[in-house]
Amino acid sequence: MTAANGTHGMNRSIVNLPAVARITLGTPAAEAVAVEAERLGARRVFLLVSHTLATRTAEIDKIRAALGARYAGSHSGIRAHVPTVDVIDSAARARDANADLIVTVGGGSVTETGKVVLICLEHSVATPDRLDAFRCKFLPDGTILPSSYTAPKTPLICVPTTLSGGEFNTLAGVTDEATQRKVGFEHRALAPKVVVLDPALTVHTPWWLWASTGIRAVDHAVETLASSRSNAFCDGLADSALRLLARALPAVQRDEQDLVARLQCQVGAAQSILPLVSGVPMGASHAIGHLLGSVAGVPHGHTSCVMAPYVQAWNAEVPNPRLMRISECLGHADRAVGDLLDELIRNVGMPRTLAEVDVRPDQYRAIAEGTLHDIWGQTNPRPIESVDDVLELLRRASGGPGRSAAAAT
Repeated sequence: MTAANGTHGMNRSIVNLPAVARITLGTPAAEAVAVEAERLGARRVFLLVSHTLATRTAEIDKIRAALGARYAGSHSGIRAHVPTVDVIDSAARARDANADLIVTVGGGSVTETGKVVLICLEHSVATPDRLDAFRCKFLPDGTILPSSYTAPKTPLICVPTTLSGGEFNTLAGVTDEATQRKVGFEHRALAPKVVVLDPALTVHTPWWLWASTGIRAVDHAVETLASSRSNAFCDGLADSALRLLARALPAVQRDEQDLVARLQCQVGAAQSILPLVSGVPMGASHAIGHLLGSVAGVPHGHTSCVMAPYVQAWNAEVPNPRLMRISECLGHADRAVGDLLDELIRNVGMPRTLAEVDVRPDQYRAIAEGTLHDIWGQTNPRPIESVDDVLELLRRASGGPGRSAAAAT
């Protein structure tokens, strides 16, 4: 998305939507994957799957059986934050299987791997260093430059089991193990042809993972609504997403078999990521979160659980009328966003401090310095001007349980 100030303060915007052709809602995953594989004319379907689903449930066996002769192989064991070596290993297995369709079944790490595997297959990438040529490039304001490499031709189907929303994103993030930093890859062709939203499949997802990635989706919506570079189209998506998630996450906590609420969470997660995909930049919560993951190994969802309330409390220290809409979506227009987020996150049982997710004070400086180089370290609504700004946010987030975002200020 590009935006410029028009008359009366209106943003002139272009909304770039992902090239996802179809979304199935509520159809069992095995049935949906088999139908879509046939529709796409695939003959050699390779599955990248969650280790838990592959070893502790019959769900992957159901997909294999539904595919029948189209099934060409599968691989699991992809680690959190997607080390580049895991991408290369997955691509090698798909290449050996002569895959003509990749299907991912699992959480964000599996999804991200599947997208970058498409690059590896198209360009015969067999070592981590060869991936460097395909990394995205950014302008200083955070705008992603168009990728110039040949588009991957192998199609992708994503069956998500968490609420990270990465299946709708043409941007894929993996971890460069040499630098311990996230690196991005972007191409319109990295979007899946089909996204299968099957709430019944998600009952196997541990509550901590479901809830924390749900808060990650909340953070997508919040940082969209806080951004002056958003627009009416993206604000509407984020507004709907935030209302759905704020209502449905607690409903699933009360009854983990509530498939209606689970599907509402999935729809909310999808709506929350579309503004980001269209070009609305995220802010400091996401930027710091990238470094919490790469430096300290904090799961993606937990990074937002910890940082989102503190970042929005810090943002509220300077005038930003856009924050009121966030409070309205969370049900209390007269209360501070930081406190409402703190309450939501605590009520679904997620960690709220760096200490709770095992981030050590001696790691703070590396996290702060890396944040300044992150794409979204440049686009927070209250500008991050120095390492000290990030260290202050980390200091506020460092305390023990019971410390509210407001108290930290």
